[in-house]
Amino acid sequence: MADQAYDIGSFIWFLFWLLLLATMLSPTLSYQRLRARRLELIKLIEEKYGWRVATLIHRQERVGIFGIPIYRFIDIDDSEEVLRVIRSTPPEKPIALILHTPGGLVLAAGQIARALKRHPGKKIVIVPHYAMSGGTLIALAADEILMDKNAVLGPLDPQLSLGPGVTVPAPSILKVAELKGDKADDRTLIYADIAKKAIEEMQELIIELLEDKVGREKAEELARLLTEGRWTHDYPITFEKAKELGLPVKDEVPQEVYELMRLYPQTLQPRPGVEYLPHPIQGPPRTPRSHGLA
Repeated sequence: MADQAYDIGSFIWFLFWLLLLATMLSPTLSYQRLRARRLELIKLIEEKYGWRVATLIHRQERVGIFGIPIYRFIDIDDSEEVLRVIRSTPPEKPIALILHTPGGLVLAAGQIARALKRHPGKKIVIVPHYAMSGGTLIALAADEILMDKNAVLGPLDPQLSLGPGVTVPAPSILKVAELKGDKADDRTLIYADIAKKAIEEMQELIIELLEDKVGREKAEELARLLTEGRWTHDYPITFEKAKELGLPVKDEVPQEVYELMRLYPQTLQPRPGVEYLPHPIQGPPRTPRSHGLA
């Protein structure tokens, strides 16, 4: 009887650990299945439209049992991965970059925009929902911006950090320095100097991205409009407004892109910001190489 009780107890403990292991592995396995579905859909889009497709998608996540928010933005890891996509794409092959992002580091977004601009083949940026700030900067490098009629872009006024949790628009700093005049303290003047340089550098990059498409005069006009603080940083530049500004937008987002976006839910699993198919594809589809944001 004692041996039988011991066997029953051991079996119960075995079941307990088995269930615990299954509970721990279930989210990971579900996540891997979701990634595999995304990979299949990316491959379908590539084959149907003849593009090299990459995604740069940043959801605002709540992770873990405490629901701690993790805010995802364009960073150097993203630029490294997107540049790898561009380098590995044949020169004549069109590149389609699907953007869904609140923006991020100017350095990283600028790297992606310049690299995309230099690609000899056609460049397409697809915005199914939003591509603000640095996302808009990347979109300016494209020959075509395929936007949903309800999608938005955003202004490119540089945002300067004045300390932990304090970020202000560069044009506003210049405005304060101008209003204070001789009464401005040294710190304000230093910030104003940095703000002026940040705006000029952003304008230079915007002109570089747009000049060959809209001409020098129009590129300068757009650079001033997007950077000098006419709007708040989260002002939505709608499809109609983007068209009015002369940007190369079209209301031709492929249906498959909307289906792909459904496979990027708010998730408890860490998720990459950049996904793409390795090129050239050899053998069966592999899990996409990816990098997420911390």
